[in-house]
Amino acid sequence: MRVREAVPEDAEAIARVHVRAWQVAYAHAFPPEMLAALDVPSRARAVRDRIAAGERILVTEDVSGFASVGASQDADAEGAGEIFAIYVRPERWGTGAGRALMAACIDTLRAGGFDEAVLWVLEDNPRARRFYERAGWATDGAVRDAEFLGTRLPVVRYRVSLR
Repeated sequence: MRVREAVPEDAEAIARVHVRAWQVAYAHAFPPEMLAALDVPSRARAVRDRIAAGERILVTEDVSGFASVGASQDADAEGAGEIFAIYVRPERWGTGAGRALMAACIDTLRAGGFDEAVLWVLEDNPRARRFYERAGWATDGAVRDAEFLGTRLPVVRYRVSLR
């Protein structure tokens, strides 16, 4: 499956993927009314702004999935790259789209000169955690609370060598 850099015209499709993936993946963590209220148009505007600002957003050719990468902002991961988001439309889970995005993220971070990478994942997200672990990522012991939709939930950090 081919992965490419996102362009502004992909923003609405990216927002639809993001909203749909959240609604399915996090149904156990958030009230249904909160997930139902996720707003595609405002997310699309934010994605357009992020692309315009130069954020590296990668998409599958059919925009059934996306990922964003860059330099980690974690003080204890200085010099590491980070995968900030990786989402695939639930109807495409298990088709290789996530693996293709992960490979493209790793290639992009390596090309950016990073020797290692980190990512944060909701502690109570077993499907995503299995996906990362199968791809060679391991928890590094860092845990923090993060706020999502006005709710604070624990997230854990994963790390992988890019060498």
